[in-house]
Amino acid sequence: RCKKDKVLIDRIMEKYKCSVCGFIYNPEEGDPSSGIEPGIEFSELPGNYICPVCGAGKDEFFAYD
Repeated sequence: RCKKDKVLIDRIMEKYKCSVCGFIYNPEEGDPSSGIEPGIEFSELPGNYICPVCGAGKDEFFAYD
């Protein structure tokens, strides 16, 4: 694969962490408890998405390695 493809794959698989409770949204797993199927990027989640653990809003998440 070329470097451009790898960058795209890395971006799609980026995880996000809730700054309130530490829950990690992993797009490879999705969020079954919220009806989010695997493969959905964090940026594609609805604006009203909330942390399934503590109820924090989407704006409380940050990119996580």
